[in-house]
Amino acid sequence: MHEIQLLVRQGCHLCEAARATVREVTNRLEMQFTELDIDGDPKLLERHHEEVPVLMIDGQVRDFWTIDPVRLERLLSS
Repeated sequence: MHEIQLLVRQGCHLCEAARATVREVTNRLEMQFTELDIDGDPKLLERHHEEVPVLMIDGQVRDFWTIDPVRLERLLSS
């Protein structure tokens, strides 16, 4: 099972779209994901403030800004 985390910020319109995409793909694959608002973590905010949303799979950045559902499903199926 993969560890899937979505890094977001409040008021981020891209985050809303990414959340919907990740939720749809993980639900279809019967997986769970967690979400973390980087505004509460100074290190993450410094590192990713211009890249949100950020998709992390097993601790590695796999996508940012726009999450491609086909690519996400392929990553999670491997």
